[in-house]
Amino acid sequence: MTHVRFAMLIGSFLLLPAAAPAQVAGSTVLGVAAAEMREVTLGWSAERQVLGKAVFNDKNERIGAVDDIIIAPDKAVSYAIIGVGGFLGVDRHSVAIPVSQLKLQGGKFILPGATKDALKNAPKFEYASPAR
Repeated sequence: MTHVRFAMLIGSFLLLPAAAPAQVAGSTVLGVAAAEMREVTLGWSAERQVLGKAVFNDKNERIGAVDDIIIAPDKAVSYAIIGVGGFLGVDRHSVAIPVSQLKLQGGKFILPGATKDALKNAPKFEYASPAR
């Protein structure tokens, strides 16, 4: 269930207003309605609570860290990019893990069944080149 809150949080970043907008007839309201604000404030902060945090397996072994969050074209939070392997950044690579596979237990991100070797052998994630 915590991955749902995670997805809601990231989705809420796309909706946070700089100030409460005035409504104009026939226009789209930007930002979050006052009724939704409480839900947003109960979500997770990617910067404060997700990015850079260690990821452990269910044996409490550190297997990597959250380097990035990918928001799919449909605006759903789909993947956490986990940096694995290496020492001081040498031979480190990133893998994409579906957010639904991450669990939050005792304040730690857990990826059940994962091992360092399994993640090292997973396909390497590489960012696509921007379209021109």
